[in-house]
Amino acid sequence: MKVATWNVNGIRARESQVREWLERDHPDAVCLQEIKAPAAQVPPSLRELPGYCGYWHAETAYSGVALHLRKDACAGEPAFRHPDFDHENRVVTADLADLTLASVYVPNGGKDFPAKLRFLEALERYVAEAHAAGRSLVLCGDLNVTRTDQDVHPKERKADAIGQRPEERALLERILARGLVDVGRALDPDNDALFTWWAPWRNHRQRNIGWRLDYVLASEAVARRARACVVRADVGTSDHAPVVATFD
Repeated sequence: MKVATWNVNGIRARESQVREWLERDHPDAVCLQEIKAPAAQVPPSLRELPGYCGYWHAETAYSGVALHLRKDACAGEPAFRHPDFDHENRVVTADLADLTLASVYVPNGGKDFPAKLRFLEALERYVAEAHAAGRSLVLCGDLNVTRTDQDVHPKERKADAIGQRPEERALLERILARGLVDVGRALDPDNDALFTWWAPWRNHRQRNIGWRLDYVLASEAVARRARACVVRADVGTSDHAPVVATFD
């Protein structure tokens, strides 16, 4: 099973790029973030992706997530849901037997840092409750937190910068401690140049002066079946790159 996630930074601006990317990677599950358009405004070529069943969860010009599952990977129409802490179109989930897939877009925190911390705390509770109920999880998306300084280019490291602050990193570690694995880092533990976001100036992307903000997190039993987790840094013009994980 191939699971992919991408913060597109506006689905209407990235229409052709999303189509080309899907044709290239053929993922079984597609998680998108920062859609910035309700379903009615999504380009027709993407609104109902051929071969997928999906859900668009967004409002005009702000936030938003989507989750699409290949039909031949589903036994019937999946049930798409939103946890009760989702107040800004930031989470959509789907259940496949005992596995829950989720597309997640954590608030940046620049305008309301305490709200970001509350969201991360709620996500921790969600993970704990799902595992307690016997469900496996694959959470994908833009978590807007770098785990450690390894996930930030040396030129970009600032202890007080949002996305690098100790309290948000501690919350991300608490989420992982609830039984999740950071698949990208688990498969590439020593890569100091593993980034998924680059500031859109001074050729940061071309020079790979970036941050790792986009993740595939999987329950431990699922993560043990991971065979690859790659960043498609050459895809698209969003400030984020897609991340694609492959599981047996």
